[in-house]
Amino acid sequence: MSENGDTQYNNSNRAFLQAFLARSTLTYDEAKPILAAILTAHEKRETLPEDVTERDFTSYITAANTALSPFDLEIRSTHHQQTRARIYALVNCTSDPITQLATTHSADEISYLKRVLDGMFETYNTPRHEVMAITSMQAVRLHKLPAEHNSRRETQDGAATQGSAGQGLTMMQAEKVLQTVVEEGWLEKSGRGYYSLSARGLMELRGWLVETYNEAGDEEEDDEEERVVRVKLCFACKEIITVGQRCPKRSCTCRLHDICTQGFFRTQTARKCPLCKTEWTGRDFVGERAVTGEAGSGPGRRRSGGGSTGRRNTQVVAEEAEEAEDVEVEGPGGDEALEGPEEIEEDEDDEA
Repeated sequence: MSENGDTQYNNSNRAFLQAFLARSTLTYDEAKPILAAILTAHEKRETLPEDVTERDFTSYITAANTALSPFDLEIRSTHHQQTRARIYALVNCTSDPITQLATTHSADEISYLKRVLDGMFETYNTPRHEVMAITSMQAVRLHKLPAEHNSRRETQDGAATQGSAGQGLTMMQAEKVLQTVVEEGWLEKSGRGYYSLSARGLMELRGWLVETYNEAGDEEEDDEEERVVRVKLCFACKEIITVGQRCPKRSCTCRLHDICTQGFFRTQTARKCPLCKTEWTGRDFVGERAVTGEAGSGPGRRRSGGGSTGRRNTQVVAEEAEEAEDVEVEGPGGDEALEGPEEIEEDEDDEA
């Protein structure tokens, strides 16, 4: 097989880039049969998927990035939060990342998707329950604009909603938009019907998410406890975490992906939080498990065993979010942030 990195940009590179654009995201394993077919046609001899090396794949990525650079586009990579498989995605290097969706979506659809993101990272992301995901029903209910359409974030992100007719969407239109962005690779939908940002979405929106949902406290204060940190990074890999484990101490900001915990604690003398030294339970979750209570990423036993526990827990989070609107939240470490409704377990005891 010829070394593509030593040749000029040719039709095989163009074919690979077109295939990448058609899929939005690729892994090395997914790319091997694609490159095998391209090389078979280009070199006039059969190339099998197992003949494609990671070096071949990397050389095509490098050539594609060189061709894309003048258009402010770049193929970047990150690890999937649960499988840790390396995922490559095409991202826009300039402008406000949220506006990049506007090339294929209307202004009203962009406004709706912004409300979905607000739901993920604000409404259903509280100090007690960092869900950072939204159910199908919760997402569809956001199809209409709020009664008072003067959201602070909508105002800040005027570019994302400029030109909006201000009429919102119908429920059917909202469902179609959700389906479309899942197909485009921006969102993922779990088996339980929760929508969350995909690896591609986290990769391209990283800077915007941190800037939008992590608020600074008093400008004259340099105390980290005065900051509201809704978007957190994994302590081990330093990537945004929306699925994983958290320190049992609510005021602590340490979070770890499930797979990152395996390697991290293997090198530690004790299974304790690296920041506050609290015993790490492995049963305090980030993501939809914060409300379903599963101990693993696959099917498992719920904490309280009730068939409706997940639905009731989700309702608790929603009620907590509504109450939080009347509380001035100082941040993850503030006393105000720890106020809220009774613990889920206590609620369930009362119901029993």
